Amino acid sequence: MVPVCGGVCARRLLRAAAAGRGPLLLAGSRARSSQAGSTGPGRAPDIKKRGYDITRNPHLNKGMAFTLEERLQLGIHGLLPPCFLSQDIQVLRVLKNFEKQSNDLDKYIILMTLQDRNEKLFYRVLTSDIEKFMPIVYTPTVGLACQQYGLAFRRPRGLFITIHDKGHIATMLNSWPEENVKAIVVTDGERILGLGDLGSYGMGIPVGKLALYTACGGVHPQQCLPVLLDVGTDNEVRQFFINLTWGEKESRLALNWGQFMWRQSWRH
Repeated sequence: MVPVCGGVCARRLLRAAAAGRGPLLLAGSRARSSQAGSTGPGRAPDIKKRGYDITRNPHLNKGMAFTLEERLQLGIHGLLPPCFLSQDIQVLRVLKNFEKQSNDLDKYIILMTLQDRNEKLFYRVLTSDIEKFMPIVYTPTVGLACQQYGLAFRRPRGLFITIHDKGHIATMLNSWPEENVKAIVVTDGERILGLGDLGSYGMGIPVGKLALYTACGGVHPQQCLPVLLDVGTDNEVRQFFINLTWGEKESRLALNWGQFMWRQSWRH
């Protein structure tokens, strides 16, 4: 796993690595946008979405905390129950559901589902008791979550790059919706917490680590990019496996490509 943080542009980093160019300059950063609609800590976003697009966007959704005025302006009046619940009340509801779960994996799924639905509330819950929630979002529970990733999969997070995408990574990076990326965590799914090569199941590691970067370090969640390099695994196929599987020959080729990407990401 390769964390790359602070003033790093995801597209520049991985595009250069994919093209085999070097050295990679990690010090430079994309200029901050001053255009209307750019978002940062303390800056209200210029919301152009309306209706269901609001309630289904985790960056914009506030659950039932939208006021009547906001509901009318955003075209979501009638799309939510008529009651208004503050974020504090919603936190209590999440905590009650959290405590009702009988095991840590179910608690992990509760929190990740919340992150997919209401990002503001997720980080409010996470920062309400970081010592309590850190072992669920990250180690040790994330190891179990990675082992069950195919079964617990709800919504894709981050960027999945496979060996088949060599030569086309720039196009894939252009699909990422955020321009101002400040923190990247990259993993090839190998040696996940001593559990062996988990392939794409390892995406839980960069997602969890970046959640802590936001909760503990104040990095804006939309400036984070989790990346999974799926170079294949010859491990026994698990139920609902979601990544590439390889024979011995293909595994050696994948390993060489993964090592190349690793070296390029650390080159200065």
